[in-house]
Amino acid sequence: MPPAGTVSTRHRHHTAPTPTPTPTPASVEGAGGVGGLTDPQSAARLAARILGLLLPHRRASDPGLDARPEHFPCQLAQLTDFITAGDPILFTLPGFPCKSPNPAKVLSHLPDEGERLSLTFLDGLCAEIGGHYEPGARILICSDGHIFGDLVHVPDEHIDEYSDELTAMIGREGLAHLATFDLRDVLGDLPYDDKRARVHAQYAPSVEELRELVLTDEETLRLYRGITRFLADDTVGFTGTRSALQRDCRRRAYGVIQRSRAWGELIAEQHPRSVRLSIHPQPAGAPKFGIRLLEAADAWMTPWHSSVLHRTDGDWELLRSEDAARRGRLVELDGRPSHYEAF
Repeated sequence: MPPAGTVSTRHRHHTAPTPTPTPTPASVEGAGGVGGLTDPQSAARLAARILGLLLPHRRASDPGLDARPEHFPCQLAQLTDFITAGDPILFTLPGFPCKSPNPAKVLSHLPDEGERLSLTFLDGLCAEIGGHYEPGARILICSDGHIFGDLVHVPDEHIDEYSDELTAMIGREGLAHLATFDLRDVLGDLPYDDKRARVHAQYAPSVEELRELVLTDEETLRLYRGITRFLADDTVGFTGTRSALQRDCRRRAYGVIQRSRAWGELIAEQHPRSVRLSIHPQPAGAPKFGIRLLEAADAWMTPWHSSVLHRTDGDWELLRSEDAARRGRLVELDGRPSHYEAF
C-alpha cells in the first residue's frame, strides 16, 4: 500500500486495448523515424489538419466564434509534439461517470444507446485521424463517477456496474481506439471513501480558491452554475424547501468542482503527454478542448443525464427520458431499455 497522500496506479486488463489498423493513411511528406516528421512546418500543418477534424464537433462556450485551428495554440503544440515524435496521439477525456439518479431523465443506471453512439463516434474520430496520420490516435476515457459519487448521490455499486458495462460495450462493439481508466486503477484496494479523501487531499483546490474564481472568472462561474443546476435537477426525494435544496446544491457544486479538478490533476500526472478533451463547453484557447458527443438542445446535456431519441429523419437526439417518451416508443435490447424510437 502506498504511503498516505501518495497516489499510485495499477492496471486492469481493459485499460489498454490494442488499436486495430486504421484506414490506409495519406502519405506523410518529410517523415523521419517511424512516422515522425523532421520538418517543423510539415508537422505544424498536419497538426492543424488533425485539429480541423475535431472542430466540427467542438462543444463551445463561445459558439459565435468562427473557430479555426490557429485559435487553439495549446492543442496545436501538443499535437505537433506527437507528430514530430511519430507517436500515436493520446487524448484523455474525463467523463462517462454514471447515470443520473433521476428516473425522469434516464432509463436506468446502466449505459444504453446514448453511450454506445457516443463511444462509436469517439472511436470513429480516432480512425479518421488515422487516415491522415499513420501512427493513429486513441482516447483514454477517464470515468470520474467514483471521484464524486457521494456528492451526486449515486452508490458506488451502481458506478461499478456502469463502468463495467461501458468497458464491455467497448469490447462488444470492437472500439479498439478507446480505453478506460477510473478510481479502481489507483490506490490499490482501499475503500472508495478513502480513495476519494486521498485524491481530494492531494490534488483538490480549496473552497476559498474556487469561490474567488467564481467571482472573477466567467468560465468557472458558468461551470458552477451548470453543476448547481444539474445537482438540483438530479436530486430526488428531497424533503426540505426549494431554498434549502438550492443551498445544498450550491455547497455540493463546490465539492464536485474540487473533486473534478483533483481528478484532472491526477490524470495529468499519470498521463502527462496527452491532449485533454472535455465534455463541458470550453472557449477557444483554453487548455481543454470541449467535445460534443451527440446532438442536444442544451449544450450541457450528456448521455448520462438523458435518454436518446431516434428521430424520423434518422438523426439521434438527447432528451430527458420523460420528454423522449412523449415523442417515441421505448425500445429494449437484450431485455434492457435502450432508447426511444420516434412515432
